[in-house]
Formats: sequence, C-alpha cells, structure tokens
Amino acid sequence: MTNSTIIQVNPDELANLISERVKKELQQFASQPKAKELQKHDKPHLTRQETASFFDVSVNCINDWSNKGILKPIKVGQRTYFRKSDLLDLMFNQLK
Repeated sequence: MTNSTIIQVNPDELANLISERVKKELQQFASQPKAKELQKHDKPHLTRQETASFFDVSVNCINDWSNKGILKPIKVGQRTYFRKSDLLDLMFNQLK
C-alpha cells in the first residue's frame, strides 16, 4: 500500500511544479546516449527509398505521387530527395 499526502496548492504553484518535473524528465531523456544517437542520424531529407519505407509503400508509388504532385521532390543532380517536414505534414494533414 502506498502513502498519499494531500497538500493545498494554488493553480499557479501546481503549474510550476508540473513544469519543473516535465523539464527535469526531458533533460534526463535528452542526456541518454540513445536520444543523442537518434538526433545525430535524423536527416532533414529522405531519398526515394527512405520515403517509400517511411510511408510503407513501394518506390513506384512514391514516383507516382511525385508525378501527381502529392509529394514535392527536391532534385540535386541525378538524385531526388523529399523534405521530412513535408512528409510529416502530408501524413498528419490527411488524418483531418
């Protein structure tokens, strides 16, 4: 059985307590090696293959979406990239 303590705090004090606790948890999470490793490999642009994997579709589907204007490709020489922020916007705007 756990012990519970009831104290009275006003809404501003409660907000500050929650804010401090969340801040502490985020700092602890950010200091973990795994989080830093994820940030290091997190690229702002994805290739066609990576984009296909992101949406769990084929590369042909990605090419088709590009031709229809659903995805906006970025061409660099012979290479084609897609902005990850655009992909996330597309994914979440489709849910509305």
